[in-house]
Amino acid sequence: MSALGFITTLGQRHDSVAFELTLAQVAVARIGPGRPRTRPDAVLADKAYSSRAIRAHLSGRKIKAVIAIKDDQNTARLRKGAHGGRPPSFDKVHYRDRNTVERAVNKLRAHRAVGTPATTNATTCTAAPSQ
Repeated sequence: MSALGFITTLGQRHDSVAFELTLAQVAVARIGPGRPRTRPDAVLADKAYSSRAIRAHLSGRKIKAVIAIKDDQNTARLRKGAHGGRPPSFDKVHYRDRNTVERAVNKLRAHRAVGTPATTNATTCTAAPSQ
């Protein structure tokens, strides 16, 4: 397993700040000849990436978002009643594979490819692992 793309940011920055930049680096290899695809089938992410902007970006690129909904966002949508709209689709079975990202980052940290808070200020890594 190798990362399809990753960006190291300052420790104070949230991962979602680098989301679009990381996604722009992704290149999915084709089975046969041809250049790599720049649009993955789906993006798996945790609740931290459950913002309207990220979901709109993925939707605009026709990428399936497998991102859990934050409790406060769900509560706000339900409070609006019929005007709250339809909840975003969510694939629970596919979401179980999300830990692949954490394992990829931990592999990089084990080989000192990504710093930890004890070693450097650049600590936040947003990674997109291959499958």
